[in-house]
Amino acid sequence: MLSLAGRTASPARQPVPVRVGGFGGAAGLTNYLVKERIAVLIDATHPYASNISANAVAAAEHANVPFIVLRRPAWTAVAGDRWIEVSDVREAVRALGKTARRVFVALGRQEIEPLIDAPQHSYLIRSVDPIEPPLPLRRASYITARGPFGETDDRALLTAHRIEVVMAKNSGGTATYGKIAAARALGIPVIMLRRPHEPAGPAVDTVEDAIAWLDHVLTSAAARGV
Repeated sequence: MLSLAGRTASPARQPVPVRVGGFGGAAGLTNYLVKERIAVLIDATHPYASNISANAVAAAEHANVPFIVLRRPAWTAVAGDRWIEVSDVREAVRALGKTARRVFVALGRQEIEPLIDAPQHSYLIRSVDPIEPPLPLRRASYITARGPFGETDDRALLTAHRIEVVMAKNSGGTATYGKIAAARALGIPVIMLRRPHEPAGPAVDTVEDAIAWLDHVLTSAAARGV
């Protein structure tokens, strides 16, 4: 069973059963695990979905369900990167400075409201779903698109819009790394939101490692007659 938070209006089709929506915190997720007789819980949420991850840790413990986190490694700066690391979006907006700049914004659509505090900049905002209603900014343009985004396409996008700075999360993985590589190639600084605190617990870096762990858990359970 794949559980989606429901924040994307038209999520990509999946070849497995899907449920959409929250559970009602850790207690609600615990009840779901018990009621549906879930044998194993894998937390594969976005690295910035810290509340969901914390609830998953608590629910797995309360329901006595084997649990692991699929946590893609964070990106690390390499030669040529010009990163300005910040803790949250408000700090990212302050890092833009007072002088008007052309900014490419690749953040979740629920998190971009602080941009209102710096209306002097020109924003190009990319999101999976439309920003509704649009932000009350005179200089904001919107792109709706679903990744993956490659370096070549993102370099062309940044060039066409004369982008001077990129604002992004350290999501990890390859699907959205194109903008980071493109910014490096163009010499554009990136205001990078640091990852939030990650709950303690067993974790793996890849889907393959998660499957290997899952096979081990289920094989062990079968051997015990569980």
